[in-house]
Amino acid sequence: MEMIKKWNWQQKEWPRFSYDPTKIQGLETLFTHNTGLYLGVYKHIGETDKTTLIVNLEQDEALKTSEIEGDYLDRDSLQASIRQNFGLGSDGRQIPPAEKGISDMLVDLYTHFSVSLSHDILFKWHQMVMSGKTHITTIGSYRSHDDPMQVVSGPIHKPNIHFEAPPSSHMNREMSAFITWFNDTAPDGKHPMTPLLRASIAHLYFLSIHPFEDGNGRIGRALVEKCLSQAMGQPTLIALSNHIASHRKAYYDALEKNNKDSQIDDWISYFATTILDAQSYTINYVEFFVHKAKFFDQFHHQMNDRQHKVIKRIFQEGLSGFKGGLSAKNYIRITRTSHATATRDLQDLCAKNIFNKTGIGKGTRYHLNISQDTSEQAVSS
Repeated sequence: MEMIKKWNWQQKEWPRFSYDPTKIQGLETLFTHNTGLYLGVYKHIGETDKTTLIVNLEQDEALKTSEIEGDYLDRDSLQASIRQNFGLGSDGRQIPPAEKGISDMLVDLYTHFSVSLSHDILFKWHQMVMSGKTHITTIGSYRSHDDPMQVVSGPIHKPNIHFEAPPSSHMNREMSAFITWFNDTAPDGKHPMTPLLRASIAHLYFLSIHPFEDGNGRIGRALVEKCLSQAMGQPTLIALSNHIASHRKAYYDALEKNNKDSQIDDWISYFATTILDAQSYTINYVEFFVHKAKFFDQFHHQMNDRQHKVIKRIFQEGLSGFKGGLSAKNYIRITRTSHATATRDLQDLCAKNIFNKTGIGKGTRYHLNISQDTSEQAVSS
C-alpha cells in the first residue's frame, strides 16, 4: 500500500515551496521604511546608552525565546551573562547553564550575523542552547534516533500528532540542502531574496526538517534574526521572540496550518506581518529608551533617593508602563516610607511636572509625564 503523503517534506515538490512574492510587496516596502526609522533613531543614541540598549534587548529576547519553549529563566542571570559576553565586566554571580547557553548563542548571532551559515555554526548553537540539559542524548549534532520526530499533544493513549518531521537518517542530506538554500538566498548569494520572504521561508523550512532532538524553535528564530540582520547589514535586535511569546497560540496554529503542503502564501503573509509587528515594537522600545535617557538628564537633580527609586521601578516596566498608574500605596510599598512622606514626595513630583495626576481619593493615580510621540511612527499592517 502506498504511504499517505501527509506532510510537506513528503510532497514531490519538497523542498521547493510555492508562493507569490507580489502578495507581500507592500510589507517588504514597509519593512524597509521602518528599518530607516529604526536606524535614524538608533544613530542619535550615545555609545554608553547603545550598550545598555543592546544588553536590554538581548536579555528580553533570551528570556522570551526560552519562555516560548516552556523554559522560564532568570532575568538578572541573563543580563549578567550577556554583559560578560560583550566584555562589560562581571558582578561575580554564578550563572546557571541555561541562562549562559542562550545568552552565548544570541551574542554569537549578534557578533557574527554576516558569516555564511554552516553545519558547524548550527552545531555550536545547539551546544549553547542545550547547555545543562540532561534529557538530550545528542547535543551538538543532528538527531540520530530511530523513533519518529513528532510534535504531539493530548493523552499518551490517544495523541494528537501536529507534525512529523523527516526521519533522522535524512538529516545530513536535508540540512545540507537547507544550508545551501540559506546561503544562496542571502543578499550576496546566487539567488538573493527580499528580507521578509527569505526569513519567513527559512523559519518554516528549518522547523519542517526539525534537525535536532530539542532546541529547534530557538535556533529557528535565531535564523530569522540572521536573515534580517544580513538584509540590514547590521544586527537587527528585532523583538521577534517577545512578540511571538505574546501570541504563542497564533504562532503554533500558523505552523501547523502550513506544514502539510508546499503552497505557503498564508504562512508568508502571517510571518511577514509578525516580523513587522516585532520591528514596530523594537522601534517604539528604542524611542522609549531615548525618552528615558532625556528624562533622567532633565530631572536627575530634582528628585530625592525615594523618588529616583520609584521612577526607575516604573521604567523597568518598559513600554507596558506601570499598569493603571502609580498609587500612593504602590509608592509606600516600593520606598518603605510613611504615608505622610509619600504624599509630600508625590505632590513634589506633580509640582515639578514629572508626574501627571488623575482621579480622586483612593482612585488617585500618578503617571510619568513622558511623551513617546515622534514625527514619524513605525506602522504595522
